[in-house]
Amino acid sequence: MIVSLISFAVSCATSEPVSPLQTFKTYTKAIKAKDTTTMKLLLSNATIKVHEKEAKAQGVTVDDIVKRETLFSENQKSVEYRNEKIDGEKATLQVKNSYGSWETVPFVREDGVWKIDKQGYADQMMKDIEDSDKKLDDLIKGNQPPANQE
Repeated sequence: MIVSLISFAVSCATSEPVSPLQTFKTYTKAIKAKDTTTMKLLLSNATIKVHEKEAKAQGVTVDDIVKRETLFSENQKSVEYRNEKIDGEKATLQVKNSYGSWETVPFVREDGVWKIDKQGYADQMMKDIEDSDKKLDDLIKGNQPPANQE
């Protein structure tokens, strides 16, 4: 019996953490069940900190922010997902929004658990905008004739 317990403990200790997809499925169920506690447990520390700042600024609770800022509409009948990609301590999953467009949801592994990283999502959006602006600037600069040429 002791050998069985040791084997079980070792297998649990070496098993892979729940996948980002499984985390997302649990988050989806929590949204539909209006289970804010579970929703918060599945959000990264950085995301919770951002929500705390928003709540303080708006004079509402963190729960209010978490309920309001979900990854899809509460009325959405089904949630489709694809292309789970894991790269070390970060991961992404594409999720179809209520408008039928695919969005990339970032995840981060914290204490061995995959969590939804909405802050990473916001950071990625800012990076995409900056990259787009840089490409536009490069394109504009590249199409202008060099100075002092006649």
